[in-house]
Amino acid sequence: MEIYLIRHGKTRGNLEGRYIGSTDEPLCPQGRSELAERKNKRIFPPVAYVFSSPLKRCLETAEIFFPDRKVCPIDGLRECDFGDFENKNYQELAEDFRYQRWIDSNGTLPFPAGEKQDKFRKRCAAAFAEIVNELFREKAVSAAVVAHGGTIMSIMERYAEPEKSFYNWQIKNGEGYHIVADEVAWQKKRRVQVIEYIK
Repeated sequence: MEIYLIRHGKTRGNLEGRYIGSTDEPLCPQGRSELAERKNKRIFPPVAYVFSSPLKRCLETAEIFFPDRKVCPIDGLRECDFGDFENKNYQELAEDFRYQRWIDSNGTLPFPAGEKQDKFRKRCAAAFAEIVNELFREKAVSAAVVAHGGTIMSIMERYAEPEKSFYNWQIKNGEGYHIVADEVAWQKKRRVQVIEYIK
């Protein structure tokens, strides 16, 4: 089964370097334009099923790339809630000692008043596992999952072969991973095979 994990297009917050997690902002005009251009190049093929984070930027991305498919929102695919860092950029956080501590920890410390990293990653992995299990029950041959950078990194860290750590799976707006899920391998090892990174 072919699966495409796609990061949403750019938002205003992305352009301003903000930590946009639980903030439900739409795509910005530049983001829409870039996605439309990528759609015209057909970088992602047609798929049978489309799943998405319920946040606007992902739903809008899914509608641009797959206008002829019903999009199924999955709450577990939401981005991490960055707590006190939410909707702020590094300039605004530069004087916050908690932010410097977080940077010095290589992103391992929890976000102040936000979602804990381990909880977030487990949530994303569990949501993806439910999607894959459902697709196998439906005997699907292809699907797309439109989500956030952190969500996709969590999924890839948990299930992808070859194995890599969380930050090695970073992904740019509008780009994606093409993976293949084999039912026997999935049931035995809960792993998926990475085919390519689609720019």
